[in-house]
Amino acid sequence: MRVKMIGNGAYVPKTILTNRDLEKKIETSDEWIVARTGIRERRIADKDETTSDLATHAAREALKQSGVDAVDVDLIIVATSMPDMFFPSTACIVQEKLGAKNAAAFDLSAACSGFVYAFSVGEQYVRSGTYRYVLVIGAELMSRLINWEDRRTCVLFGDGAGAVLLGPSDDGRGVLSVHLHTDGALWDLICVPGGAGAIPPSEKVLVEHLNTIHMKGSETFKIAVRNLENVALQALRANQLSVSDIAWLVPHQANIRILKAVAARLKMPEEKMIVNLERYGNTSAASIPLAFDEAVKDGRIKRGDALLFLAFGGGLTWGAAVVEF
Repeated sequence: MRVKMIGNGAYVPKTILTNRDLEKKIETSDEWIVARTGIRERRIADKDETTSDLATHAAREALKQSGVDAVDVDLIIVATSMPDMFFPSTACIVQEKLGAKNAAAFDLSAACSGFVYAFSVGEQYVRSGTYRYVLVIGAELMSRLINWEDRRTCVLFGDGAGAVLLGPSDDGRGVLSVHLHTDGALWDLICVPGGAGAIPPSEKVLVEHLNTIHMKGSETFKIAVRNLENVALQALRANQLSVSDIAWLVPHQANIRILKAVAARLKMPEEKMIVNLERYGNTSAASIPLAFDEAVKDGRIKRGDALLFLAFGGGLTWGAAVVEF
């Protein structure tokens, strides 16, 4: 059985934080941020907004577009690095908010690769015939994992959510393959070291900002570009496709320099890459479904297009999915 995306949705908070706003808070400049990241602004959730709120908004839109009722959803997977709480899972809270009373629900943690990992899991549940409809959601409140005194990282991230509803294909189109990779030896390149079991909450954790994102940028850049190129080529070879067969590359929106470097290595024209990084920043697991949803709604992505999803994140984790939309 082939599996396809039968609905998509997205949500971003209303508050916009621009680079000019950040200039008032930390030692930085709009020019510096744009030159190094490509980001001009990002969305920041209100104090009373939760990850499950963002996820629910995106999921409702995906369900409305698909014409599937919440009670008919069999499984909800939320990919997130910032759940509402340690447990229960954010997916359980989303299930209640949606009224999807018949759905099983769980979270998946793979940092910025979370959506592709969750997409793979959801696709296999449908393809095996275990479930008919699976909601895959990437939702993040990255603003609550940021050390706002660290100018190297606080300019990068934003909040948002994106969702797709997976179901059986009735026209032969759908997910062709998904390819996942991990290198746990490099876990410390991107991490939030404190606040959980290894380094429990304490005054030291707060004072030293161990409960915020720590990243080794230059080392991460080189590895990200190489691994994204390799997994993209792996995915294309698995389906006997060439770069020219791909209508749109939908990558994780991490850094414009990474995206341009990957496109150059693949010899893919930059105009075939879906990029909304300048308006939303790095929204981690939400970035691919956010970009995908935007490109579907504005008419760039059309039915029948061959798509390549590419993601890279903490873990280290990376992955690719080839989809005939």
